[in-house]
Amino acid sequence: MEKIFDLEKRTFEFTKNVALFCKTLPPNTSNFEYSKQVIRSSGSVGANYIEANEALSKKDFAMRVKISRKEAKESIYWLRLVAETNLEDVAKKANLLAAEAMELKKILSAILQKS
Repeated sequence: MEKIFDLEKRTFEFTKNVALFCKTLPPNTSNFEYSKQVIRSSGSVGANYIEANEALSKKDFAMRVKISRKEAKESIYWLRLVAETNLEDVAKKANLLAAEAMELKKILSAILQKS
């Protein structure tokens, strides 16, 4: 996966990749539920980061970035569940996406420390 340095674009790509990945999951009850959750949380990472960039104050900015970071952490959780409850080929893809979510969380944490 190529690294993107524009964080709005990178979070968009993350959300898109999660959605495309979820379309490939074997159809069962747990994958259906986990997919819904991870699609929501991954989309919220980018959406809240965009909101942060349009913040009305420093406090508003920090709150939006915190929400974005929280949603990245939640995405990691759901992707780990997908990885742990599916076969190896699915688990590898889920773990790659979880690693990207972890990197986004770290970037967002660094932004918070500097703001």
